[in-house]
Amino acid sequence: MKLASESFIAHLIELRSRLLYSFVALLVVFLCLFPWAADLYTLLAQPLLAKLPKGGQMIATDVTTPFFVPLKVALMGAFLIALPYILYQIWRFVAPGLYAHEKRVMWPLIVASTTLFFCGMAFAYFLVFPVVFGFITASAPHGVAVMTDIDKYLSFVLSMFVAFGLAFQVPVVVVVLVRINMVTTTRLREIRPYIIVGAFVVGAIFTPPDIVSQFMLAMPLWLLYELGIVAAGWWPAVSRN
Repeated sequence: MKLASESFIAHLIELRSRLLYSFVALLVVFLCLFPWAADLYTLLAQPLLAKLPKGGQMIATDVTTPFFVPLKVALMGAFLIALPYILYQIWRFVAPGLYAHEKRVMWPLIVASTTLFFCGMAFAYFLVFPVVFGFITASAPHGVAVMTDIDKYLSFVLSMFVAFGLAFQVPVVVVVLVRINMVTTTRLREIRPYIIVGAFVVGAIFTPPDIVSQFMLAMPLWLLYELGIVAAGWWPAVSRN
């Protein structure tokens, strides 16, 4: 009983250390980015600013918004920059409790999942946002000035980043499902038509009602699903070596 109690306390101490290291890393990066918080927001808002009519601008409707919104952007940027180190600390905490074969599977999945999430964010920023904001500004009725609140823009961008980041996790989900024997690659190929339809439904939900934006989400979802099938069929052969 005493041994179990000591082991539990040791785990808590280890967890506290890993959380402290992660927090310090996040704080250091945030302090480095803070002087350029306004510039970071301008960079984040560039896809919309580029599509506004000549002389158009964004607005702040609350008194404290011009200060706190760039602060949130700097914090978000700090988290993304520090994320690899934070994941490393999480890995250092959980790795001792894993078997060797579990370590061989988990670490590549973590790296792939993080990389795909960043790829989803980049895809949204560089390809989707220009199309979406171009459609929105072009759809404004005559005499209506498009002047988006900076806080609402940030909320929209964050939701899109999360949506596309999660959408790009499809290959990882497919591989995991195959690895735990919940489904086979043969079955995944058989349900391909339903996945394609589902991808376009998701595209219709998370994008404006124009066919181009819907394709820009649906097509990557489908292609990532196909990539997941290929990876799931290739992975077991590699993991046994």
